[in-house]
Amino acid sequence: MRADLISLMAAQAQRVDQHLAARCDRLDPLMQKPMAYALQGGKKLRAFLVHQSAQLYDLDGVLPAMSAIEALHAYSLVHDDLPAMDDDDLRRGRPTLHKAFDDATAILTGDALQALSFELLCDLEQDFPRTYVLSLIQRFARSAGAAGMVLGQAQDIAAEIADTPLGLDDIAKLQANKTGALFWWSATVGPVLAGKDDTALADYARAIGLAFQVQDDILDVEGDSATAGKAVGKDADAGKATFVSLLGLDGAKDAAQTCVATAKEALMPFGDRAATLRQLADFIISRQK
Repeated sequence: MRADLISLMAAQAQRVDQHLAARCDRLDPLMQKPMAYALQGGKKLRAFLVHQSAQLYDLDGVLPAMSAIEALHAYSLVHDDLPAMDDDDLRRGRPTLHKAFDDATAILTGDALQALSFELLCDLEQDFPRTYVLSLIQRFARSAGAAGMVLGQAQDIAAEIADTPLGLDDIAKLQANKTGALFWWSATVGPVLAGKDDTALADYARAIGLAFQVQDDILDVEGDSATAGKAVGKDADAGKATFVSLLGLDGAKDAAQTCVATAKEALMPFGDRAATLRQLADFIISRQK
């Protein structure tokens, strides 16, 4: 079953890669090269969530949304890796963009990828009602900006500057913004474009978003950089509060399992149609990168 899921994810990732490559090929080489570099690799997990969310409502034509969320995610990684942020040298098994190019190019590339993500979303109007597309774009902006991902990053930096370890509730709220907001958007694309209630998929997204971050914290302790494709052990070295530091390794693993159970319960209204999303929840806490 896991092999089937990996194969399905790989097929959708390839579609997104091809779509993004075609858009980048239209650009001036000065921007095309670093943008293409930033977009290469990765599981394209958020795009897969978009695809599966749409499948529940028998929707086609969501490739622009799948590509948009990955362009946005790539921008966030490029900026997150900068010396002024997390200061990382390795991403997806290669030098981070500011190492492969330079800091200024990384900043501009992130800016360009964010702009591209909104441009891609506008292509949805070819297949879906304008009111639904506008709603999706508004939610996209909210999840990416000062009420979502950017807020979470700011909260993370503020905690480091204050040198005040966060409590468990604080970390959960921070990660609901920094990581969870994009999961929420991705998992609710289907009901928004179908004009349906998104409660069940929003609940699912919140649970797997938290599970994803708990697993990241576990991998920072148990993982290795060769497999993960990025540095590990940084949180402990920095004395940063994480789910592992607060719950212990076994406690964090139990918490991840609880999140998966919550996610699967949220999918009950969809019955067997949500089988792949249930498998995805299991995959999130079994991944090694």
